[in-house]
Amino acid sequence: MTSTTTDSAVHVPARQADRLYHDLLSSAETLEVRGRVRRFADSVVAPAAGRIATGDEVEDGFPADVFEAMAREGLFRIAFPAEAGGLGLERPASATVAAIEELAYHSNSVAAIFDVHCVLAGTALNQGSPGQRQQWMGPLVRGEIIGAFATSEPGSSSDLSPQSVQTTATRTGTGWRLQGRKRWITNAPVADVILVLARTGERLSMFIVPGTAPGLTVGRADRKLGNKGQLTADVVLDGVELPDSALLGAEGGGLKIALSMLTYGRVAIAAAGVGMAQNAFDQMTERLRTREAFGAKLGRFQHWQFLMADRAVQLEAARSLYIKAALRMDQGSTVPEPEAAMAKIAGTSLAVDIARDAVQLFGGLGFTQELGADGMPGPVEALYRDSKVTEIYEGANEIQKWIIARQLLGREVAG
Repeated sequence: MTSTTTDSAVHVPARQADRLYHDLLSSAETLEVRGRVRRFADSVVAPAAGRIATGDEVEDGFPADVFEAMAREGLFRIAFPAEAGGLGLERPASATVAAIEELAYHSNSVAAIFDVHCVLAGTALNQGSPGQRQQWMGPLVRGEIIGAFATSEPGSSSDLSPQSVQTTATRTGTGWRLQGRKRWITNAPVADVILVLARTGERLSMFIVPGTAPGLTVGRADRKLGNKGQLTADVVLDGVELPDSALLGAEGGGLKIALSMLTYGRVAIAAAGVGMAQNAFDQMTERLRTREAFGAKLGRFQHWQFLMADRAVQLEAARSLYIKAALRMDQGSTVPEPEAAMAKIAGTSLAVDIARDAVQLFGGLGFTQELGADGMPGPVEALYRDSKVTEIYEGANEIQKWIIARQLLGREVAG
């Protein structure tokens, strides 16, 4: 991991959710986790957020200092049972997605790193055999290793059907040989363990691939519009030899694992969207109260009053949706539909919409990354860039609408 320079403190706007949102769904346990993660995010993530948001994936690399700080704080323990080294919470999914909202409030990159490490890679590994859990879970929960989850490919992303996945796993005398290429794999450039979805005959299986496995290579980090600290890259598997013990779950059971993890991930991304939307909303509220134009505070203009009222309603609904989806997961539903799909659409589209509103309200400063006159960072442009990808990854929002339509009309009609 790379080291970084110390970041300076930043201004954090007043949290309007504390006045407008009355959480009657979350337990005291979840609220305690939310408060703890918020304090951590305000003190550690917020000062690093500007550096992460304006960095270069290739040159600046992974925000190792923040990852290590999350590990020291024990944040990776939130999602897991006590026997895996976790906190053993009664409602782990609810607490995990609340943590993700608080991290995304300041940096969607950090929230995405946490999501892939814990929700995707970690939760999948925790479904493994006793030996697999013993080998991987302790180091992952302590943050001694970094996890990645590799399903997408150059020719298939949302489509994970066996006919679309081109990465193959072939039986050998001692185990398996993996051949193929994965794309857009978060944490790949620094991953110590990668969960790889591969085709085994006519079905899909999931494999645990160490980052040091011979034949495994990771490409250069992608340069993206936003989420600069969320490193993604191609993962090439060229005759990677694995023992039988690398198979996660049953042969042919990989798609079930992948879809279960991605559904959980969609609830997490919904929470991340709400976090970014809340930040933009808070920034706008402060601006409307303090900025004057045409002899009055901007907040005196009815356009902004009505817009903010509409956004407050949408924030209430989006947060309640993701909390409800997480509660269903904590009650045992591995596919909490339609709430997961609804939450993904509501949270992520709202993040994009309010980030756009914020850029418009702040005018030139909203479009600015750094003001040349005094070096002041732009307050909202990173939110605009970072929010867009949430409508795309973990299942594009168009796919989520299809899922809801299937629930409504049935597969025989919706397909």
